[in-house]
Order: sequence, then structure tokens, then C-alpha cells
Amino acid sequence: MLDTSVPDFSLPATGGQTFTLSGQAGKIVVIYFYPKDSTPGCTTQGQNFRDLHAEFTAADALILGISRDSLKSHENFKAKQAFPFELGSDADEAVCTLFGVMKLKNMYGKQVRGVERSTFVIDRQGVLRREWRGVKVPGHVQEVLDYVKTL
Repeated sequence: MLDTSVPDFSLPATGGQTFTLSGQAGKIVVIYFYPKDSTPGCTTQGQNFRDLHAEFTAADALILGISRDSLKSHENFKAKQAFPFELGSDADEAVCTLFGVMKLKNMYGKQVRGVERSTFVIDRQGVLRREWRGVKVPGHVQEVLDYVKTL
């Protein structure tokens, strides 16, 4: 999918919004997929995006976090962590499927389907420029920011 236009999609987001990719034309869009609200790794990752949010904004980039959690769960998570960006709810996995982030994972010896922690950068023309899959949280958000600054 790299260097190709990302098909338009929309999904319900925090703040009573509907996020639509086509509505972000002219902006760099950073989409990060994460497994679950209020879990340790996902909380740290969100906090890292929060802490560097001003720098992303200065680089004309918009951040959207996506998981399969409900909007109610997202609103609580966003409020508790004071995230300055929206969280999208992909309960039907349509956007997760579009980006190919649903994976079989081992959890306590059982195979479970879940979201693979992944980040995607879409340029101002709606073209996917960079992707990170199987993300490890430490240092990741800074790496994404460094890349965004090159666009």
C-alpha cells in the first residue's frame, strides 16, 4: 500500500465527531492503531503522542488514534490522559482491515485476534508515505515525528 492513495474512510470519533480521511486533505495525517484503551503500552504510547502534539501540529500533522474500543471507552481514556487529539472507534474493524492491522496474537498461551500496534503517515495528497508495524512503544513517537518533519 506504500506510495499509493489511501481509500477514503470515515469512523466515529471522540468529541462527537466523525473522522473522514477526505476531510483532512492538505494536512499530514498520522494514524496510530493500538490494541486497547487504558492498558499500559497503549497509555504510554498515547501519552507520548500527547507530549509531542505541539510539534506534530507545528509540522502541520494531525494525529488520530484508532482501536476497536467503544466511543464511551475512548472518551474516558482521552479525558483521563488529557489527549489533545481524537480517538476513532473501529468496532466493526473496517478501518483495521483496510490497513491490515488485525493479527493473530498469543495471549497467555491462547491465539486471539487483535490489533497489531501500527502507525501510518499519510501525506497532504492522501498518499501513504510510511508505515510502522509491530511497533515497540519506547522511542517510536519521536521517530514518527522526525519522519513527519521531512514531508
